[in-house]
Amino acid sequence: MIQSMTGYGKAVATFGNKKIHVEIKSLNSKAMDLSTRIAPLYREKEMEIRTYVTQLLERGKVDLNIWIEKEAEEAATTINSGLVKNYRQQINAICEELYLSMPNDLWLPTLLRMPDVLTKVEIQTLEEEEWKAVNTALVSAVAQLIAFRKQEGKALTEKFKQNIATIFSLLNAIEPYEAERIQKVRERIVEALEKVVEKDYDKNRLEQELIYYIEKLDINEEKQRLRNHLQYFLETLAEGQGQGKKLGFIAQEMGREINTTGSKSNHAEMQKIVVQMKDALEQIKEQVLNVM
Repeated sequence: MIQSMTGYGKAVATFGNKKIHVEIKSLNSKAMDLSTRIAPLYREKEMEIRTYVTQLLERGKVDLNIWIEKEAEEAATTINSGLVKNYRQQINAICEELYLSMPNDLWLPTLLRMPDVLTKVEIQTLEEEEWKAVNTALVSAVAQLIAFRKQEGKALTEKFKQNIATIFSLLNAIEPYEAERIQKVRERIVEALEKVVEKDYDKNRLEQELIYYIEKLDINEEKQRLRNHLQYFLETLAEGQGQGKKLGFIAQEMGREINTTGSKSNHAEMQKIVVQMKDALEQIKEQVLNVM
């Protein structure tokens, strides 16, 4: 079964006091276009992550986000009390040296604005066990996205089949008007001749001209080729994943035959049917852009 390029997956892993969130989503694209936002601790694994995601998803505009949620106690920034004391001592020394009055109620705001007082310096090393937890969440999120794509692909398949069936039905609906069209063409030509030609005309020559004219309007080849393309589209659809580009090419060929049929129709009812065929084909073309 075909897959859509639209998908979404999310997983959460727990390691110590951390909650590790992995979120991935994809939309349609001509090739693989992967964007990542990865927590600094896991960036050393970025190439491994990108390789894994690219191999499994193949195509699409993919956004991957991995971030860490910590408990409030851990997330809070610690005030560097030693640095605050040092700044206080330096300010006291300067005030004494320059005979300045000591600040009173402005001590705390002043000291908290000093460099590195609220900076939390942390050197973190990625442990193997933590990476296993992250990797498990990544695998789960990607699996969810693929399941989503398959579900969307199933819905797309049904829409394709409905539109192909519609075009088949409309193609058959054209046939009754073809014989009527030929008779009307003949009547118009004869009527025009009788208006402008006073004497008898060569009826054999007229028949020859009519045959030539009608052959130019004949759409049997176009109908047969269109039927072949419709059937080929269904066969390709049944082949499953990775047929998006091929289905797009077949849809283009279908469009050529429908357009030629419309240009040759020379009949109001036939042209209406051709417009309906174009509408069904346009839906196929829009939907096929989202197929893997």
